[in-house]
Amino acid sequence: MRRLLAEWEHQRMVQLTWPHAATDWNYILADAEDNFLRIARAIMRYGKLVVISEDAERIHRLLGEDVEVLAIASNDTWARDHGGITVEEDGKKKVLDFCFNGWGMKFAADKDNLITERMAERGCFERLNCRDYVLEGGSIETDGCGTLLTTSLCLLSPNRNATLTREGVEERLCREFGVSRILWLEHGAIAGDDTDSHIDTLARLAPDDTIIYQGCQNPDDSHYEEMQAMRRELEAFRTKNGTPYLLVELPMPAPQYEDDFRLPATYANYLVINGAVLVPTYDCPQDDEALNRIKSVFADRDVIGIDCRTLIRQHGSLHCVTMQYY
Repeated sequence: MRRLLAEWEHQRMVQLTWPHAATDWNYILADAEDNFLRIARAIMRYGKLVVISEDAERIHRLLGEDVEVLAIASNDTWARDHGGITVEEDGKKKVLDFCFNGWGMKFAADKDNLITERMAERGCFERLNCRDYVLEGGSIETDGCGTLLTTSLCLLSPNRNATLTREGVEERLCREFGVSRILWLEHGAIAGDDTDSHIDTLARLAPDDTIIYQGCQNPDDSHYEEMQAMRRELEAFRTKNGTPYLLVELPMPAPQYEDDFRLPATYANYLVINGAVLVPTYDCPQDDEALNRIKSVFADRDVIGIDCRTLIRQHGSLHCVTMQYY
């Protein structure tokens, strides 16, 4: 029997796939690398970091010899979605390698789709081939106890697994992850998100039957109606025991723009690691409130804000560029 692990369980390492000149970061590469360095150094304070980069000498110069660097080619840097997903089976940790097709064939992904296989070839983990099914790590959330939370906009997208109905998708998820129930959100979207509403931008399962979610409190904000509808769905969800979830709402960051285009700033895109929670911040008044609300749930961990204004210029944030392994 398989079990999909919760993010707050003890981790063995965290993956970053480093930006380079052939990625979409090339026009702001120095800023992007600085953002990745802040994330990398925070991860290394609490555990092992593995970096995917063909320039090992540069990575060691920037981060020291303690970081493990794997020389593997990449299209881009979104490790959450091209990385493998860990399950526990018969007491052993195994990594499922799903197909990554650039969020429904929006972007090139031929190199990224091979990264998990290349990591397995280098002995990082035992890999199970699931390439006949398209799935990104940012599209699913679990409590580690048989519940999976996701969005219909993403998992039922016709450019991912077009031949499958909702029932077919549920059957596949239950089989691969050993989950017994799936909570579907029909509402929720962050402006500028290329992923068709990944759950890790919207709502996160947390310990003690808690859901931390991105709210919107301003009726004049374009997100307001959709996020209020999502909140009502979350209020209607029930735990395995039939009780409501404890809901913790995060403030909406002040709007962030580039060339008059609103960027997908969300505090829900945090990363839980051993001993800490790394939270994206955006140099706005709502940052402190978001950190405090996440701290109220993860009281036993350090909660660390990391400025991610550069990351959202490529339409993702902190959780999107990381993947944990157990």
